[in-house]
Amino acid sequence: MAKCSICGKGVHFGKKVSHSHRRSNKMWKSNIKSVRCKVNGANKKMYVCTSCLRSGKVERA
Repeated sequence: MAKCSICGKGVHFGKKVSHSHRRSNKMWKSNIKSVRCKVNGANKKMYVCTSCLRSGKVERA
């Protein structure tokens, strides 16, 4: 799975619990997009989470 290049956010794991309290594995995927960014004056394709995009931590190309 992809991770955010800025903050390192990735997938989280836990248990899904049914009404009868039977447990099974669950995976929460973070909202990660592939975007073109400017890095040291050059365009580069990176995986960035949407919270980093909205906060302005990434300069888009």
